Amino acid sequence: MAQAGAFGRRLGQFLHLKNAPPSLMTRSLRSIELAVTETRDDNPVPGLSGSLALEDAFLVSLKLHDYPDCELWEHGKCIMKRDVRAGATYLYDLKRDPRYVIDKPFHSLFFYLPRSALDGISEQSGARRAGEIACELGVGHDDAIIRQIGASFLEGLRRPAETNQLFIDHMMLALTAHVAQAYGGLQRPAELARGGLASWQAKRACEKLESDLGGKISLERIAAEFNLSVSHFSRAFRVSTGLPPHQWLLRQRVNTAKQLMSVRDLPLSEIAISAGFANQSHFTRVFSSVVGVSPAAWRRETQGAPESKT
Repeated sequence: MAQAGAFGRRLGQFLHLKNAPPSLMTRSLRSIELAVTETRDDNPVPGLSGSLALEDAFLVSLKLHDYPDCELWEHGKCIMKRDVRAGATYLYDLKRDPRYVIDKPFHSLFFYLPRSALDGISEQSGARRAGEIACELGVGHDDAIIRQIGASFLEGLRRPAETNQLFIDHMMLALTAHVAQAYGGLQRPAELARGGLASWQAKRACEKLESDLGGKISLERIAAEFNLSVSHFSRAFRVSTGLPPHQWLLRQRVNTAKQLMSVRDLPLSEIAISAGFANQSHFTRVFSSVVGVSPAAWRRETQGAPESKT
């Protein structure tokens, strides 16, 4: 995750943070780097933010804290003052050198989207490229989809050891497609949403995922085996299995854990690692969510194991 750390450092310098904020990164779209970063400072040093590199890319920001009377800059000039609302989404064009005056506590989630990633979505869906992205300075959008994606990523950023690469790839792909469609006017042909993988493809894809329960394999690598785009593969896999790849993998981890729990003297902490979970706590949360009871309770009910077994 060195590249993700580099992006976090860039944002940290931009916002004058003492430490680089946590970041997650994917290369799932034509090996193009995309990243998500959480930034927060409850006691900032007042002053104008720094500048990010001028490039054909965008920042999509989900605000997690109100920021009243925000002084907004572009191209080295103060343009306006606006109240920034928690829960709203703001888009920034990095070619315009967006900056703002930091004089109050802030808390935001930033998604880094190069223009080439948006173009890649268009090419993969067989549609015309998205038009100009609606980056209107000071205009917040009530975007429920980005709020949902943001909430999922916040969990991942706070528990990076429990966040598999398939999840990051899938969620960033969904975010990129949403931005292209909602703010760039991308039209995706409806027929592309139909149709699953061939039976041999579905079998091979499941075998590939199951061979790496830790989830470090990328969607790009699996899709490339079938000469499919990441977006096409993800949609087709869901049609064929009923679940997106990262959720299918979580179910396989749970199934593997159930098999391992048939060995009565195997500690749950060891089962967690063997089944691809980051630790026993991660194992317990996912298993309880999928099965409805904790691993220990499930083992007691099905195997008659003593309650103290961990």
